[in-house]
Amino acid sequence: MNEAVRNEAPRTYDVIVIGAGPVGENVADRARAAGLSTAIVERELLGGECSYWACDPSKALLRPVLARADARRVPGLRQAVDGPLDVDAVLAHRDKIASYWKDDSQVDWLESVSVDLIRGHGRLDGPKQVAVQTPEGDTVHLTARHAVALCTGTSTALPDIPGLGTVRPWTNREATSAGRVPGRLAVVGGGVVAVEMATAWQALGSQVTMLVRGDGLLERMEPFAGELVAEALREAGVDIRLKTSVASLARAGGAGGEVRIALADGGALAADEILFATGRAPRTADVGLENVGLTPGDWLAVDDTCRVTDVAGGWLYAVGDVSHRALLTHQGKYQARIAGAAIGARAKGEPVDDARWGAHVATADHAAVPQVVFTDPEVASVGLTTREAERTGRRIEVVDYDLARVAGAHLYADGYRGQARMLIDTDRGTVAGVTFVGSGVGELLHSATIAVTGEVPVERLWHAVPAFPTISEVWLRLLETYRDQQQPSRS
Repeated sequence: MNEAVRNEAPRTYDVIVIGAGPVGENVADRARAAGLSTAIVERELLGGECSYWACDPSKALLRPVLARADARRVPGLRQAVDGPLDVDAVLAHRDKIASYWKDDSQVDWLESVSVDLIRGHGRLDGPKQVAVQTPEGDTVHLTARHAVALCTGTSTALPDIPGLGTVRPWTNREATSAGRVPGRLAVVGGGVVAVEMATAWQALGSQVTMLVRGDGLLERMEPFAGELVAEALREAGVDIRLKTSVASLARAGGAGGEVRIALADGGALAADEILFATGRAPRTADVGLENVGLTPGDWLAVDDTCRVTDVAGGWLYAVGDVSHRALLTHQGKYQARIAGAAIGARAKGEPVDDARWGAHVATADHAAVPQVVFTDPEVASVGLTTREAERTGRRIEVVDYDLARVAGAHLYADGYRGQARMLIDTDRGTVAGVTFVGSGVGELLHSATIAVTGEVPVERLWHAVPAFPTISEVWLRLLETYRDQQQPSRS
């Protein structure tokens, strides 16, 4: 391991990875497992956004919120959890999960797999060339024999709103690392980050107002998902304002003053902090794209092995969020495993398995992307939505079932509310998409992902017997509903 590299002769590796989040770490690990010498370049913390400012700390904030919500629905238990959360304990646990924003354990892991770490800001400096500006002000020049992988992820896409820079808005980073609970929190956006952080901070004591430009929450998912989440948030005390846009911002009285929000409809709102959860932008503005014929700041188009299509020679890979295929940590890690294996095969002159569902292609990016939204109720989905099927011309049959009618749901919670939807590809007789909404449905998702990815015939699914009494019995109920829908109507 050579972490503090100083000015020296250029160094050569088989593979150079820029960005040491979960995606970059997995590319490096797979390349090293293929026997290739590998270096990874990181300017912040190893583990990236997910470990310190997104997945891990956000779920640490949400877990006590959701556990308490579930407990309150269990007779005999609700009285034991009545009362506010212990905010200090929740935040302390969040800090522990985020490793107190230190990456020592990640460095140890890199050492264990024999990947060299170079701290600093890495930029492409020509074909297979990377220049790293170190924290000490030195420049390290690296050359890749086979591949460079850009795994730099994304950051919050902030809108162009007058006064935005003066209010120091929260992004996902501040929302997941804040050390105190704001009395009033305005959340701009209606997607996953917006609903999860509204759920967390409302339960921790904030008065939360959501400002949503669209017609509903979670608009990329099935409509009932956003509707059920919005219903629960409102019941919890969140003020959700749809079709609402921010016109301008100002912070009164200096750093500790309130944020004054002018709305496009002429209304106004005051908050102690304002969180923008308005989408993501690629971190490609300053990684040297111009030196290899690409436009700085752009998303990077890739083939199914994650090679950048607009760069000659096939040496540049873009993996994870920067490829704009599926902006999810688990999906980026999947791409990383694919890319690392493909790099290894090409470096050794071995055949590339690029058939559909082959070892070197990210087919799931197109057909089976799973996602869980950790709200109350949870949302879990994989594959197509009804809207996507209609847009792409897929012939499907929609099968809906009320999750509250499943026996296991009655045991899970008194007054359980939820919904399940299964989409059947009528030409192939397989499951094309599944969406679940309800407490605990995240644990149902992998079975749905296997059904979609494995293209399991519906006839075969009848033989996958769900245990009684569990919520997974919803699979049987969906199949029964589908069967009944196929029966000719009786006059």
